[in-house]
Amino acid sequence: MNKSNSNKALLALLLFAWSSLALAADLSQAVILVAKRELRDQVFGSTVLIATPLPGGQHFGFILNRPTRVTLGKMFPEHGPSQKIVEPVYLGGPINLELIFALVQRAESPGGESIQLMPGLYAAFDGDTVDRIIEVHAEHSRFVAGLVAWRPGELREEIKQGLWFVLEPDAATVLRKPTDGLWDELVQRLERAAKGI
Repeated sequence: MNKSNSNKALLALLLFAWSSLALAADLSQAVILVAKRELRDQVFGSTVLIATPLPGGQHFGFILNRPTRVTLGKMFPEHGPSQKIVEPVYLGGPINLELIFALVQRAESPGGESIQLMPGLYAAFDGDTVDRIIEVHAEHSRFVAGLVAWRPGELREEIKQGLWFVLEPDAATVLRKPTDGLWDELVQRLERAAKGI
């Protein structure tokens, strides 16, 4: 086998291993999804998401790198603590855009209607808990409008179709501020890894 054929065989093996890894992603745990360049969707193109399983094979999550031009202070002008938060509200997804969710890094649940996205990271859904996070834990939080949801098996099918790179989650990536360049950095790193560079 000449060097060119050997390189092609190695590349094919690496790509097969990478695609097998993506297909074998453990979706029973939270994952970070990085949109591949081929995903040319107005909402999901060039995005980074956190996705968490729900019972019955469903998943939900939030887009992490779509800041809006609106702050909590503009949304809630009568709420004093909201005025202190200069970070924009992020577009979390196209579902329930009228709702504000708090993604908060904590060792324990913030209480109320909240769910653990991954160890040390929670999503709060009810207004009272979100208000309390705004007042007490804003520096360790991100506030998002809307969410993303997948029907049973839908996320696995999207991964199988090659729409997403899949990473193990970490709170530093989820709450990175600012998010400028996050998708570019991750997709370039993952593409290099897929090529064995």
